[in-house]
Amino acid sequence: MSRQLINRSPDLKRLRDEGYEVELRSNHLLVHSVPYVNARCEIARGTLVSDLTLAGEVTTRPGNHIAYFIGDHPCRVDGVEIPQIKHGSSVTALAPDITVSHSFSNKPSSGYQDYYEKMIRYIEIIVAHAVSIDPSVTARTFRVIESLEEDSPFVYLDTASSRAGIGALSERLAAPKVAIVGLGGTGSYVLDLLAKTPVREIHLFDGDLFLQHNAFRSPGAAPLDVLKHQPSKVAYFRDVYSKMHRGIVVHEGYVSEADVQELQGFDFVFLCIDKGSVKKPIIEGLQASSTPFIDVGMGIHVVEGSGELLGVCRVTTSSEAKMDHVSRRISFSEEQLDDAYARNIQIADLNALNAALAVMTCSPI
Repeated sequence: MSRQLINRSPDLKRLRDEGYEVELRSNHLLVHSVPYVNARCEIARGTLVSDLTLAGEVTTRPGNHIAYFIGDHPCRVDGVEIPQIKHGSSVTALAPDITVSHSFSNKPSSGYQDYYEKMIRYIEIIVAHAVSIDPSVTARTFRVIESLEEDSPFVYLDTASSRAGIGALSERLAAPKVAIVGLGGTGSYVLDLLAKTPVREIHLFDGDLFLQHNAFRSPGAAPLDVLKHQPSKVAYFRDVYSKMHRGIVVHEGYVSEADVQELQGFDFVFLCIDKGSVKKPIIEGLQASSTPFIDVGMGIHVVEGSGELLGVCRVTTSSEAKMDHVSRRISFSEEQLDDAYARNIQIADLNALNAALAVMTCSPI
């Protein structure tokens, strides 16, 4: 991905072809060996960093004008920090493998048209002071840095995290294996949220078909021709989210008491099923193996005479550290005759809320 991105993006390719030490790492652009003057009036070399704004597999116009620096703050020849770029100084982890010390701000009136213009502008300002001391120094070393292919669960780069500067925080969600049991309204929204995290594998367990009423309680908009074919839920959601996230594994079938051991090898399990009789042996099996899980639940009732709905969303977490509360929080009863939710009232907003509460509760996984 990194090599292709440079070759397909004229601005990145121009930087590389002109001899700058270009590297793409963790959804950021790095230019190494930029000469600068430090506070002791010595020439040193540092790394200029920018987040990336992409349109698929090519760069587009930079989303902001801020740049970052690894090294001391660049100074003028007298050792005073360069005022034209000064913005902030603090040790910040932009990603697990990128820690910067300073941020720069120098914005043209019309902004930067591409990453070549952005990086060259900062390099020129920084290097000019080093050249005043030694005219032979340059950032154009023509040293090739091989950009490694991204070992990522994503099909394309997560530029949302790099743009917000939260790449290091996002990596805290990089669990090896997570399971979602039940791909109904809430389970499908759990998948939608997890698909935006660096979880390596997301396993889907459900034995139902994806039917027309499911489309109104699931994220996105299911095409009519898909509904006519009535695919299984797990196959439908795999096909949708595999466009963004690798490692989505389907298990077509219900999890029964005899199959609970299949869930015991996961780092985390989301239980998004309604029937208490089905849920009880699964929970007992997960607790016996100390497998952490979250169980979700909803209750919706019509307020008689008012035409209003009264609802509740529940999220119950079980872990090795705390599990004795589960039997008091989760009902295994099948008596839901007065529950409007059981009669398929379409409440996608509460499904989405229940899923969001579950994913937020388990963070970091």
